[in-house]
Amino acid sequence: MRPLTVLIPTFNEADNLRELLPLVSWADELLVVDSFSTDDTLALAQKAGARIIQREYGNSASQKNWAIPQAKNEWILLLDADERPSENLVAEIKAIMSQAEDPQGPIAYWMGRDNHFMGQAVRFSGWQNDAVIRFFKRDLCRYEEKEVHAEIITKGKVAWLKGRLLHYTFKSMRHFMAKMERYAHWSAGDYASKTPKVGFFHLYLKPAFRFFKHYIIQQGFRDGKVGFIVCKLLAWGVFMRYVILMEKRGH
Repeated sequence: MRPLTVLIPTFNEADNLRELLPLVSWADELLVVDSFSTDDTLALAQKAGARIIQREYGNSASQKNWAIPQAKNEWILLLDADERPSENLVAEIKAIMSQAEDPQGPIAYWMGRDNHFMGQAVRFSGWQNDAVIRFFKRDLCRYEEKEVHAEIITKGKVAWLKGRLLHYTFKSMRHFMAKMERYAHWSAGDYASKTPKVGFFHLYLKPAFRFFKHYIIQQGFRDGKVGFIVCKLLAWGVFMRYVILMEKRGH
């Protein structure tokens, strides 16, 4: 089987690593890019035989782009600490890596992602089509320069995997709200250049439409109470983006 690196960005992710690391122990290299954790993250990574590199965190894209070239192997499976590869996904990746390299073949793969929130799988609410590129060739893929939700830019053919990636984004409401606030700060930076002035449209209509889009159009109501909470939080994130933008500009 051709060698593969599993790359995991971390900051105080001990609880998640206890579950994730055993699922990727088959990889030829475990590479942890850490932002100077203060919990048991490093001890758990070392125990699992991971190679640890450290760098102050700027944003997700820059952290990953810094780490990707440092992988020892040509193929990388990049996982956030709160994600889990399903058994089917692992089997599919192993099957690909067991085959001879095809010079005309894909250089990256999309995979569908199943999100869980407050202990429940979220099947709708705008998350039903969530997909990410996480299995790719080291030298032909990089993240776009965005503060939040950056996508991978590829230099070649991209295919789809059938196996699913499981995403457990919720630890507690306090943790999730802090995460949303960080995203709102980063998003404000991305939107600053295309928002000369924050007004009624940004503070009221855009959050209202975000809720309508996720709850009605994308059928968040079918996820029950959890769907309502998810859609309200997504709308709140849009509202906070523009409040933070106003704050940065001194109103």
